[in-house]
Amino acid sequence: MQTTFTPADFEALAQTDLSGTTCVVLDILRATSSMITALANGAEQILPVATIEEALAAKAEHPEALLCGERDGLRITAAQTGGTEFDLGNSPREYTAEMVAGKTLITTTTNGTRALRACANAEHTLVASFLNLTATTDYLRTAKPSQLVIVCGGTYEEEALEDTLAAGALAEALWEKYDECDDATQTARLLFTSAPVEETILQAKNAQRLLSLPDLAEDVEHCLQSDRYPFTATVAANGMIRRNA
Repeated sequence: MQTTFTPADFEALAQTDLSGTTCVVLDILRATSSMITALANGAEQILPVATIEEALAAKAEHPEALLCGERDGLRITAAQTGGTEFDLGNSPREYTAEMVAGKTLITTTTNGTRALRACANAEHTLVASFLNLTATTDYLRTAKPSQLVIVCGGTYEEEALEDTLAAGALAEALWEKYDECDDATQTARLLFTSAPVEETILQAKNAQRLLSLPDLAEDVEHCLQSDRYPFTATVAANGMIRRNA
């Protein structure tokens, strides 16, 4: 079991032979939490892309899809795209059943979708958050992939404390299943088992920034809910994220 903490690892991961490897991508505040919320509220599938340009190209191929995502935490505007306003940002509270049920979403975020794209060559990729963490760990306990990489989205180019704690929760739950774990995984596990999770995250840089923004402050509470949704989400062969029963 291995863990990566920052976007500095994305390029190397993308160039690694990941055949036989399962990746679990975590971007707690907020990309993977928003994806899981969207699927819980009936979104049919989600296509993660790395750039705004890729999102616009995908929209041309899927004109019925909703454009979603953020840059610097805020919904992507027409000024950033040359004229196209995105339908939704990256707040999980935007992804209501009324907005997303039955729809395809195309999403690009500062880090989370880049992390997912870095795992494109993995045998399996799961999208996880605190919202569906137990469902994810239960699946992994049963599947027990021979190689497991926990990929943290981070914040900009730095480590994100909330992602590290979620990685530690996964590591703790799966600890007895793996004979070999790298130092990063052990670090995440030790942090998770020694720190009060919610209190620690609320003091983290990313949470503090969101809490300072009136329109986004409630996102933090939503993203820190434990096991609200009892399902896993995986990336299909065509790159679409879908909910598993």
